[in-house]
Parts: sequence; C-alpha cells; structure tokens
Amino acid sequence: MQTHLANVMDSVMPEKLFYDQNIKELLSDIQILARIVKYTVKEVNGLSINEIMECIDKQSICIGEAEIDPGLTNYGKIQSIQTEDTILNEGKITFDIRFSLIYKEIIKIIINIEAQKTSDVNKLQYHLENRIIYYLSRLISSQKQTEFFKSNYDDIKKVYSIWICMDAEEGQESVSKISLMSETVFGETVSFSQLDKMCGIVIRIHKNKTLGESKNGLIAMLEDILAEEEASKKKQKLKEKYHMIMTYDLEKGVDDMCNLSDIIWERAIEKGLEQGIEKGIEKGIEKGIEKGIEKGIEKGLE
Repeated sequence: MQTHLANVMDSVMPEKLFYDQNIKELLSDIQILARIVKYTVKEVNGLSINEIMECIDKQSICIGEAEIDPGLTNYGKIQSIQTEDTILNEGKITFDIRFSLIYKEIIKIIINIEAQKTSDVNKLQYHLENRIIYYLSRLISSQKQTEFFKSNYDDIKKVYSIWICMDAEEGQESVSKISLMSETVFGETVSFSQLDKMCGIVIRIHKNKTLGESKNGLIAMLEDILAEEEASKKKQKLKEKYHMIMTYDLEKGVDDMCNLSDIIWERAIEKGLEQGIEKGIEKGIEKGIEKGIEKGIEKGLE
C-alpha cells in the first residue's frame, strides 16, 4: 500500500496517470491486440491477423479504469464493460487489459495484457513471476459462477497473462513462458492433459530503441509502437511496416502517447543522470539536471 504522501505525489502528477491510460488504450487497439495474440497464444498462431481480429470478443474487453465509448468497428477502440476483479476476502485488482478470444465458436480463452516499466526485483520489491501467478489465479477463480458452475471444473477456460516489460538492455530482449508442469516422483507416469489452463508470457523489450531492431518480430513491433519517436513517423511506420490501418482511434492513441510520455520522461531523466548535466541541457530535461546535481552532491562532487 502507498503512503498518504505517495498518493498525494501521484495526484499532483496527472501526466503520469494520463500516459498510463494512453499506453493501455494504444495496446488495446484491435489491430495491435491481434498481433500480440498471434505470437503468444499458440491456439491461434496459425491464423491470419484478420482472422484473429474476428476471434476477439470486442464486447468482453476491459481497459484499465476508464470506460471506452461504444460504437465499435473492426478497426477501432474497444468498449470496456468491466475493469475490476473483486472476490470476497481476496481484495480487488485492476487489469490493464482483459478480453476473451472465441476460437472456432466453441473454444474460449481469457487473456490479460499488462504493460510493465520494469521486471527488476530491486525496483519492484517483489518477483514479477509471483505477481503473474497471482493474476493467472484470479483469472481462473473469477470464472466461478460465470464460466463454470458447481463442480463442473472441466468448463474452466484457459487463461493467458501477457506482460510487456520495457527494461531490457542490449541483447537482453526475450519472450518467456510460465506454465504448470507435472513430474512423476514415484511409480508409473500419469498423463495430465489439462495442465495447460494457465500460461504466463513475459516479453522483455529494449528500454532504448537505439540499441537496434530485435530479430523477434513481436518485440520489434512493440518497440516501434513504444519508441521515443515523432507521432507522424510512428504512424507511417505502423502503416508501411506492419500494414495497420490508421483509424481515428489508433492515430489518436499514437498522438497522445507521443505527446505525453511518462516512460520517455523517466528515460530522459536517466539519460540526464548518466550523461551528465550537459546532455540534460541539450535534451531540456530539467528533472535530469536536478537529479544529476543531487547525485553529485551525495557523492561529494563539486
């Protein structure tokens, strides 16, 4: 839990909250969602992008805490119908993005996507995999009385929790999978065919796009979407490189994220600290200068 001071600090920095919401809306665009799903959800990786878009249940999507306007198209924003998961005595959590995938009209998969600035345990003060396990568990337990009833446990739908972590150094980008496994410790091996009900995916993308383009197509796309780049260049790249159709909603999402970026702001501060006051002045990063001076004083530098 945050202290009162921390909550006050958050409240006086609306640009941070504004960016957090923008990145969720941008990632939840139906065209971007379909591409994330294609390269992480094995059940549909053989389908085309357009076929996956048709499989996404648009009415099921939850985006953060803000409701999204109705009036859906195949290439637009998603309507938010629910944002929180509350279970008696288990507390409340808010998913960044949550939606359902309907495959072959009978196979339903529930997917959660989270945008995470870091996976570093020292910064988070917890191991990310534990949080992923918790989210997967909630995605399963919340199906009680909605997807399955009484003891009909075979009706539980498979869940994915996909985490996009924006902190990889050069050569550290990766895609990792977390899932249940069985191991025979004595006697004859028994096959458990339903252990694939929970799957966590951790995608680590470069925190600095200048490190070069990843050889992984999904990571490269996410880095392009989240790169420190002018909106006009980014939109052109999404059209030409990834064949995305620039709708009003997608263009607005790109513009909003480029105009006000908490992550870009934090990276600029880091650059100001690492490269010194001179670089901070060149970038116009007042916060970087202030932090650079503070760090210098702490180290006894004049």
